[in-house]
Amino acid sequence: MARGSPRTRFDSVRLIRALSDLVTIDIAGSRQSFADRLGQWLDFADAIALFSALDTPADAAAQSTAAQPAFADEFARVRGALLDSINTDGLLTPGKARIRLPAPAWHASTEGAADYLPYHRYYLAHQRDMAAAIAPLRASVRAGLARQSPALRQLAALDGVLDQAFAPRERSLLASVPQLLGRRFEQLHQAHRSALPTAKGTDDPAQWLQPGAWLHTFCQDMRAVLLAELDLRLQPVTGLMDALNEVTTQQ
Repeated sequence: MARGSPRTRFDSVRLIRALSDLVTIDIAGSRQSFADRLGQWLDFADAIALFSALDTPADAAAQSTAAQPAFADEFARVRGALLDSINTDGLLTPGKARIRLPAPAWHASTEGAADYLPYHRYYLAHQRDMAAAIAPLRASVRAGLARQSPALRQLAALDGVLDQAFAPRERSLLASVPQLLGRRFEQLHQAHRSALPTAKGTDDPAQWLQPGAWLHTFCQDMRAVLLAELDLRLQPVTGLMDALNEVTTQQ
């Protein structure tokens, strides 16, 4: 890493910690080695592609002398736009929201107003937004690495294989995040209902988004999980950029 160059650090378990702090998640320790677990995630075609990427000699061609691409600016632009989309929700935070946080919809019953579905859709919209922005960024960085040197070309090929192989599993795992948040939504709502006075007409959905109220707390929790997921999704790109920086500083 170049001296004085900022390096973004991500916590690989931040998303898991964020979720486990909100809901009870049973995470059984695996007795399998990493290689065994990796083998279960790769099918035969993936394994062949992975072998080909690893078997390509790193010194098969002369090292490129091309200048280091300005990936840092593009990374900062994409990350900044996604952060702004998460932090500026148009309801709890001011500003024009690309994806607006839903407010409790009017319903004939107070119980009916506590509907998680709009928030489920809101989270899915952010997931689609992150996937659409990060996939081309990762591909661009990967293509840039392939032009730099044989060693980085091999790394780019390896990343391409792993990206394709793990994409279905990643989508499946991340699809469970809004489902877990639904449990947090119900937990907070039930705690709110249990704390209400017994007199009728004391619960007002219009107050649920006030600071300290149950729905406001949930929205803050949901934002924290979204930020943790963004960090997780950006980790492969960060790893590629770190590898490029390490090589260029040694030249």
